[in-house]
Amino acid sequence: MIADRLDRYIARNVLAAIVVVQLVLLGLDLVIAFINDLKDVEGGYSAFDVLLYLGMRLPWRFYQYAPVAVLIGALIGLGSMASSNELTVMRAAGRSLARILWGVMKPISVVIIVVLLIAEFVSPRTEQFAEAWRLEQMEGSGAVLSQSGGWQREGDTFYRFGAIRADDTVIDLTGYHFDGQRLEKAIHAQRAVWEDGRWVLEEAEVTRFVERGTEAEQHPRMAWETELTPTQLNRLLRDAETQAPSELWAYANYLHEQGLSATQPLLYFWQKILMPLTLASLVLVAASFVFGPLRSVAAGTRVFYGVIVGLSFKYIQDLLAPASTLFGFSPVWSVLTPTLGCILLGAYLLRRSG
Repeated sequence: MIADRLDRYIARNVLAAIVVVQLVLLGLDLVIAFINDLKDVEGGYSAFDVLLYLGMRLPWRFYQYAPVAVLIGALIGLGSMASSNELTVMRAAGRSLARILWGVMKPISVVIIVVLLIAEFVSPRTEQFAEAWRLEQMEGSGAVLSQSGGWQREGDTFYRFGAIRADDTVIDLTGYHFDGQRLEKAIHAQRAVWEDGRWVLEEAEVTRFVERGTEAEQHPRMAWETELTPTQLNRLLRDAETQAPSELWAYANYLHEQGLSATQPLLYFWQKILMPLTLASLVLVAASFVFGPLRSVAAGTRVFYGVIVGLSFKYIQDLLAPASTLFGFSPVWSVLTPTLGCILLGAYLLRRSG
């Protein structure tokens, strides 16, 4: 009974500190982003609309700041208990270090569930809706959101897409079909629309490369033979970082089927799937600091060291991401390496603290 009360007390202190830190981080980010986005205010897009747009993006910001908030929040929550000698009394009363850590991990499980739900179901949709709403406010009610374009390979054909709109219309499509090493034909269309479960090219021009020159054909409308669906195209052209884990996994599988590198979607996939382990490792580091070298320092010093560790963690992940492409190792190690480093550091400091 007493053990459960102590667990709830530890959990309440740590969770409250995490919530406060997250609110402070989101508030600072909101102020900075608001000031930066005021330059876009014109016509029907007012300062209040900027604030609404940033409010729609809060789920994505919440996800981004979760690791730092957990680290600093755990440092502050445990640090305040250490400063008031509550942790010392608990240990003197026979409360083991492992049991105290278990009490800390309980509220973290709540944070993990919330973060995973936001990453899968909330932030991908709010990001799309926010961008569409912002464009409509800036350009009028007839405006339709377009995802930026790019290149994509499908078998022996290479496509360049200008953009894909929210109504599943592809703008400015060009395709180059090869027969071995030889360019066989090129297709350019002003638009590709999805009708009755298939693609139709509008205002299309087909150029065939023959032995003595080229042959051009004009088609007001023609079928586009491709296995790409609007859902797949949206995954290809949307920012991979904001996609849900399930979308990233499907995107990576599609790229593998086409014989293409799937490093980027897999990197973001593993970052989101391994978020529980990441948060747990950062809490372990925070606990090791409080029970070890930062036991008797001021709260501001703990926050400073928490920021340093959080930034170092992020920078190492950001450096390992392109390294996985350059050196050919799995993207999962780009995520696991700094996480395992935090676990080893935390375990070492906790062991030294006794």
